[in-house]
Amino acid sequence: MKAKNKILSLPKLGVFLKKCRAQGKKIVFTNGCFDILHAGHASILEFAKSKGDILVLAINADSSVRRLKGGGRPVNKQSDRALLAASLQAVDAVVLFNEDTPLNLIKLIKPDVLVKGADYKVENVVGREYAGKVVLFKLLKGRSTTNVIKKTGGLC
Repeated sequence: MKAKNKILSLPKLGVFLKKCRAQGKKIVFTNGCFDILHAGHASILEFAKSKGDILVLAINADSSVRRLKGGGRPVNKQSDRALLAASLQAVDAVVLFNEDTPLNLIKLIKPDVLVKGADYKVENVVGREYAGKVVLFKLLKGRSTTNVIKKTGGLC
């Protein structure tokens, strides 16, 4: 499937997930800004995919990234970030969201598994009460978009 076809509006995501559930597939959800793709992103996405059959990645829209990360971010616009993430084999669907947290999406999707980085504690994971279970991923040391930006001389 072409990467651009994995980027879904909320209504299309709903239809897609309804079909997946009818086939008995386990839905996994994770989210983030995914501003500059790096090994940490690839690792968490592969880990998340290993926890089920269908991986839904929710990506913060540009306005949300600016509120969360500051005026110099995002480095890459939302359409580019979504396309790059969708091109990854582990990712089955990408959806953009404008809020600061994916709570409303998680409420709608009700994933079987919610994956977050281990920089969170399970009790602090947004939307945990709407997921079958929460699984934490041990982050790769030194792999972050902030570190990539610092190494490049602070593009932002």
